[in-house]
Amino acid sequence: MPGTAAGLLYHNDQAGSYPDSWYAASAVIPPPLAALQGRLETDVCIVGAGYTGLSAALHLARSGLRVCVLDAHRVGFGASGRNGGQVCMGQRLDQLQLEQKFGQSHAHQLWDIASDAVSLVRSLVREYRINCDLQDGIIHADHRARFLAGTRAAVDRLQQDYGQDQIRFLERDELRALLNSPLYFGGALDLAGAHLHPLNYALGLARAARDNGAVIHENSPVLDYQNTANGVEIRLAGGQVRASQLILACNGYLDRLEPAVARRVLPLNNYMVATEPLSETAMRALIRERYAVADSRFVVNYYRFSADRRLLFGGGENYSFRFPADIRAFVRPHLLKVFPQLAEVRLDYGWGGTLAITVNRMPCFMRPQPNVWSASGYSGHGVAMATMAGRIMAEAIQGTLERFDIMHEVPMRPFPGGTMLRSPLLVLAMLYYSLRDRL
Repeated sequence: MPGTAAGLLYHNDQAGSYPDSWYAASAVIPPPLAALQGRLETDVCIVGAGYTGLSAALHLARSGLRVCVLDAHRVGFGASGRNGGQVCMGQRLDQLQLEQKFGQSHAHQLWDIASDAVSLVRSLVREYRINCDLQDGIIHADHRARFLAGTRAAVDRLQQDYGQDQIRFLERDELRALLNSPLYFGGALDLAGAHLHPLNYALGLARAARDNGAVIHENSPVLDYQNTANGVEIRLAGGQVRASQLILACNGYLDRLEPAVARRVLPLNNYMVATEPLSETAMRALIRERYAVADSRFVVNYYRFSADRRLLFGGGENYSFRFPADIRAFVRPHLLKVFPQLAEVRLDYGWGGTLAITVNRMPCFMRPQPNVWSASGYSGHGVAMATMAGRIMAEAIQGTLERFDIMHEVPMRPFPGGTMLRSPLLVLAMLYYSLRDRL
């Protein structure tokens, strides 16, 4: 029987309280939803109220099914409410890599799903009037000159073979005109991508799901589940749910709830800061337009400006369960390597979050049992793909398996050593890649 999921949920966070992030400070957060008490029967039970679970709940509820969402904390409490907010085109691996690994046909299918994922985010924001400051444009910035040939080839392939006419290659001077950092040698600008306020987006999805009939219970951690002759029994400290189908949408917080998935999905901590508000002139002196940026480092730096002109900057990872004692001090050196001109700028917020990665950096779609579904391991590429994953699992539960099978067919090896050795081995690998980033 699958085991408890409680281990990772409280290492760095207080039960039911959002972190001290700029996102939480700037969002309009509704009162807590009631914890589950007693017994509930439903068609589909979803564990996790992030993008995956909320999107699944919305799409299932719209079709008329009874849906219950359980979250150990609050809606959007995990990575969905703490991330860089980048709504990226494509998968985590670029199309040339996907073609080499999986062949052109499968690579095209994966591109179509990822492209539809960005369109899905845009359509949900529009349809449900989600106030999340959606802005167009993402810059990919190369921090090594030798990466430019690969970026140019990737852009050419997307333009010629995938019909992507909103992306273009940037020479060094063009990039520097848009992004005033000495760190980069060129890159690409993708106007099909976007960025948004991630917590407001999650809260908007939750509101839409509830308006369509889904039930959400916060502060309701799941202890375990088991299949019975009458369906899936999901056990909580204060109650129990019986469902015909179960969706595990826990991502980095899955822990031991489902070992078959946990062997393939590794939790990883990442950190962000928010500067004091800058003037319009100072903001545009750094990033001329309100584009988001992600660079080519293996441990990616990612950043953008908020609606109140704060630089929201993510950088640095660690592989302990504990967040650094001073997150702002931990992230500041990464920020100053990109923008040394911000040495005197105050950092008003610093926060951490737990995401999840896979060995090949592709999402892990699994069906541990015939009536149990899981999608996770978005590897820092989850705003659009997690939203789409929820829709794909909703489709699958209703009998349309085509897109679930496309994602499930991506080979998903377990981490070496299973859950016991995966973290120590990853630390060694990440130390290598961190050293490679610096050399």
